[in-house]
Amino acid sequence: MRVHVVSDVHGRTDALARAADGADALIVLGDLLEAVDYTDPSAGIMGRLYGADNVAHWIGLRTAQRFREAGEFSRAMLAAAAVERDADPQQLLLDAIRQEYREVFAAMPSPAWCTYGNVDAPQLWPEFTRDGIRVLDGEVAEIGGLRVGFVGGGIGDRPSRYPYLVTEEQFAAKVAALGPVDVLCSHIPPAVPELCYDTVARRFERGSHALLDAVREHQPRMVLFGHVHQPLHLRTRVGRTECVNVGHFRETGVPYAVTW
Repeated sequence: MRVHVVSDVHGRTDALARAADGADALIVLGDLLEAVDYTDPSAGIMGRLYGADNVAHWIGLRTAQRFREAGEFSRAMLAAAAVERDADPQQLLLDAIRQEYREVFAAMPSPAWCTYGNVDAPQLWPEFTRDGIRVLDGEVAEIGGLRVGFVGGGIGDRPSRYPYLVTEEQFAAKVAALGPVDVLCSHIPPAVPELCYDTVARRFERGSHALLDAVREHQPRMVLFGHVHQPLHLRTRVGRTECVNVGHFRETGVPYAVTW
């Protein structure tokens, strides 16, 4: 069975529509939304809502790691946009997210097995999924005769619904619910330093110790994930398990192909 795997779609609907070409199944590891385009401040949800100049300023704050100021500025941008449009701020944001999901899910081939990324709003997915698209989080599916486990979202100190962040303990519970699997699929990587370090952002993204513990205990054939757009290493082994970053799909438009 030939399976194509993508992660970090970030609104790349043109390539997503072709992602299953030549494959028997498609696996999507989250981050369907393009909240912000760091190379084009006018693009993404933030660009459309707040304008390129405001978003460029926000990007500058984030790049300088002035995260508290960036958070305050993003809240101010949303409030100003809501006043300008005479709309409720949260409803304005949700409407923009819904519009992007509408386009992404319309482009998604089937059959597809999906889980959430950290830049996703899981509570909205049921509005857009359709027959042939299965969403799993802390669950196992049989795909081509193998047990494939899925764990979605990211880990954060302040859990939230968008972005989709849970605590270490909540994430670990989802991993534990899988039990032994042949293939372990997640949005974030196991907590292996070379898999978590982003060479462009020059910082470590948060990986999961629970994923790493599960790999060491059960030794699945492979672990597939995304999240880190420019990793120090695309792949490494933990015991017998091949750990693979399937790539930044928005950038490459090319799925990772595996046969089992």
